[in-house]
This record gives sequence, structure tokens and C-alpha cells, in this order.
Amino acid sequence: MESLNTSFGEGFIMLGFSDWPQLEPILFVFILISYSLTLLGNTSIIVLSILDPQLHTPMYFFLCHLSFLDLCYTTCTVPQLLINLLGLDRTITYGRCVAQLFITLALGSIECVLLVAMAFDRYAAVCRPLHYTTVMHPQLCHFLATISWLGGFMNSVIQTSLMMAMPLCGVRLMNHFFCEMPAFLKLACEDKDGTEAKMFVARAIILIVPATLILGSYVLIVQAVLSVKSMTGRRKAFGTCGSHLLVVSLFYGSAIYAYLQPKSSYSESKGKFAALFYTIISPMLNPLIYTLRNKDVKEALRKFLKVGRVSG
Repeated sequence: MESLNTSFGEGFIMLGFSDWPQLEPILFVFILISYSLTLLGNTSIIVLSILDPQLHTPMYFFLCHLSFLDLCYTTCTVPQLLINLLGLDRTITYGRCVAQLFITLALGSIECVLLVAMAFDRYAAVCRPLHYTTVMHPQLCHFLATISWLGGFMNSVIQTSLMMAMPLCGVRLMNHFFCEMPAFLKLACEDKDGTEAKMFVARAIILIVPATLILGSYVLIVQAVLSVKSMTGRRKAFGTCGSHLLVVSLFYGSAIYAYLQPKSSYSESKGKFAALFYTIISPMLNPLIYTLRNKDVKEALRKFLKVGRVSG
């Protein structure tokens, strides 16, 4: 079939959830509410972490980066999905699709590495409490954040370049709600150069290596917590790490399912619903998980609201 790369202006028709027309109005309302909560929650965490000196700690430094990533990720995908669900416009140009692929890959890869930095922070807090401020000094925090951003963009450059090198067949229908790598690969013609295998290795590295490091850090954390004789101390230690572990489980569980499947066994229908977790549900729940389980954030929010009422 004729390669789509010969005509960049044609672009794609995004099918989204049009296979389930009766589900589209329900999804529209759910996603609109979720997106609003995502914007409100993550923006609040960023503002509170900047304004409240009590939150000027490594944990909230990384949490600010996570909230900013979630804001960018959802804003890159959700508005288009809402338009798609209304049936107003289901098309996207080739250039916009590649740009969306690059940005979402970069942001997702950055989050993979950033969650490792957050796991290391929790390890230092639980296993090295007396040396925590020495270990997690500001220079190290900025270095880990920089590595996360650089590593994420580097991974995205590699995968997007490989994807663009693959010829796409003439079918313009993309069975997804945004330009995601597995859906893109479904449109690829015969892979003669083993490009898909190279991309699979890159995806495996950016997902499996961070997940393994996080798992290793939590094995050490559990060992340290179990050595604490006080039950109150154990509960406090597990509470410190519970929020991060929950975020990691939501993000990695759905991402590994979607990205670590070969093209032949990838289910587009299941892939769309899995993508809802790391594009919409996880970014919405992240601020709720951290604020509802954390006294420092709730106290900062109370002070912020009190100041707002007084100034008003």
C-alpha cells in the first residue's frame, strides 16, 4: 500500500471511543470533571509548595515536578479527546500527531525517571532519617530532576525518530484518542529493518529499569520498617511511603500493560482504556493521594485559605 509519509497533509482520523457511541456522553462528563479536578489539584500543589516555607523540602520539590508533568500531559491529550467525544472534529494532521507523540512520550518518560528520584527520597527518609538532610541536599535534588527531564526527552527523541523512519500504510484511521506509540505502530507497514524491536527495547528500558529500581528501594524500606519495634513507628514509616507507592502502582501498571506488548498482540480497545489511567485518572488522583494523606499539605492549604479570607 502507498506510504502515508508521502503526504504529510493527510493526517489521521482519530476513532476515539466511537465504537461505543452510547458510552461517549458518559465519558465526556467523567473526563471533563476529571480534567477540571486535575487542573485544580495539581496547580494547588505547585502554588502551595512554592508559597509555604514548610513545604520547601525534597519531597515537595519532586512533587511539584510531578504535578507540572501531570498538568502538561493531560493538557496535551484531554482537550482533543473532549472534542472527539462531542464528534466535532476527529481529524489530526500528521505534523500535530507527531508533535503530540513526541511530547507525550517525553512527559511519560520523564515521569518514569522522576518516580525513581521520589522513591530514593522516601528511602533516605525511612532508612537514613538522621542523615536525610545531608543526603537529600538541594544540589542532588536539582541534579535528579535535571536527569529526569534530560533522560525523558532523550528517550522521546530516539523513539519518535525511529517511528518517523517507519513507513505508514495508506490507512488513515487511528483507533485511539491521541497519537500514542502502540496505536501508531498499528499503522506501520512491513518492518524490514527491525525498527519495532529497537523501539520495544527503548520502551522496556524506560519502564522496566525505573520500576526495578523503585521495587528495590521499597524492599530496603520494608526491611528497615520491619526492624522498627514500635507499631506507631511502623505505621508512620509506611504512611510516609504509601502515597508514592500508590502513585507508582497506578502509573506503571497501566503503562507497562500498554507499552510492553508486541504489535501483534496489542488490543487497541483495551489499550484505549488502559491509556485513560495514565492520561486522566492517575494525574487526577496524584494530588488527592498526596494531600488527603499528608498533614503538612492540609495545614498549608488551611493557612493559604485563611490568608485569602483575611485579604478578601
